[in-house]
Amino acid sequence: MLLLSRLAESLYWIGRYMERAENTARLLNVNYYATLEMTGRGREHWAPLLELTGGEAELRAKYGRLDARSISSWMAFDRDNPNSIANSLVRARENARGLRDRIPSEMWESLNRAYLTLCFENGDILDRDGLFEYCVAARDASQFFFGIAFATLPRDEGWSFLRAGQTLERGDNTLRVLQNRLKDAASSARRNDPAGRMLQDQRWVSALKGASAYEAYRKSVHSGINPILIAEFLLLNEYFPRSVRYSAENLHDALVQIDQHHPGAHPEILKLSRWLVARLQFASVEHIVQDEYPSIEELLSDFNQVGAAINAAYFEQE
Repeated sequence: MLLLSRLAESLYWIGRYMERAENTARLLNVNYYATLEMTGRGREHWAPLLELTGGEAELRAKYGRLDARSISSWMAFDRDNPNSIANSLVRARENARGLRDRIPSEMWESLNRAYLTLCFENGDILDRDGLFEYCVAARDASQFFFGIAFATLPRDEGWSFLRAGQTLERGDNTLRVLQNRLKDAASSARRNDPAGRMLQDQRWVSALKGASAYEAYRKSVHSGINPILIAEFLLLNEYFPRSVRYSAENLHDALVQIDQHHPGAHPEILKLSRWLVARLQFASVEHIVQDEYPSIEELLSDFNQVGAAINAAYFEQE
């Protein structure tokens, strides 16, 4: 039985929103702890994070300043920020509420618990230095939710849409982190001072930790903090679950499974996802970072095209 497009869309966006909440929590937490170890003005450490997640104009309009507290609030629990942790959880819960009879009760309960625990916080959490616990709770809530889904959700069309949303969001996020990191590194390289190089090394470590890739990278690469090797690991490693290549391959697999329920109905989606996988399988890190063929911007566009094709094919018609 084919899944109604409304239900498929809800599962797809639950996957995206839960992954987005986890990604934002990881970035915010890693950046917060990195600033405790770095010297310099706070804006130097927080501005790149805001550039990555967006919303600077809205933040300034609301808070009137750009500092650690306002950015933390904006990214963690501000409902006016569509990409905040709290807002992502709220949207995931709204989508899940209409599926309570279609998904295991444990999935709904875990998501509802995260909503009740995390979506009603405010600046008091910063006053009591509770940002670390908040971000860890959000990260764990996402992992717990997907763990329950993995253990209990039948491997039908619904599972494939949930998985497609999760992997598309994950690949997109990793690319944006690398885009921001490489842009910042190129700007810093022009200064070429020891303090700047040290800061860049710390930021590359933060990029790894933000993807929970630090230990995996050190196990795989034994030459220390090397920006090109870090970029290669996060872009092209075929075994690390949060790399761009791994995300693209799993996205394609999910779309193949969806296509089995609609044989030949939307070949353009599989064509786009196969093209994305092929580019990552046969490109080198030098092609992407130095030659920009394909560039990170092009890979981001490829992910966005797959997302747009999914929306047009499955969600805009009923």
